[in-house]
Amino acid sequence: MLSIARWQPGLILVLAALLPGMAVAGDGPDLDNEISFGVKMAKRGLWSEALFRFKRAAEQRPNDSKILNNLAVAYEAVGQYDNALLAYREALKANSNNRELRRNYSRFIEFYQAFKPAGEEALPDQEAQQETAEPTEPPSSPSGQ
Repeated sequence: MLSIARWQPGLILVLAALLPGMAVAGDGPDLDNEISFGVKMAKRGLWSEALFRFKRAAEQRPNDSKILNNLAVAYEAVGQYDNALLAYREALKANSNNRELRRNYSRFIEFYQAFKPAGEEALPDQEAQQETAEPTEPPSSPSGQ
């Protein structure tokens, strides 16, 4: 079984790299605080708290692909892989052109398919081929805020 621990250093770096530039006109300090605190908690390895903060941010801006990506990363880190899959898909619906997001999703799908127990398909064969058919760059850490 693959471990999320090998991805955590990269997860934290990407979350921190994308934090600047998150503020959008009309967003209040509460949203910025949730995201900022979530990233700080992720850096400390406190993924349950980071997940809580990213969920709150997603409630305020439900179609923000960066927030949804952070949410997916946090779900991965706490082992909620089905929820991570859903969050990645929502993020891709919101912004399918984000290369970093597509790269993260591709890496996650590779992990997710290996994670599922033998005899249980992570994704139907046709769906898995469609999900990974787009050319992506080599797997890297998930993107974030």
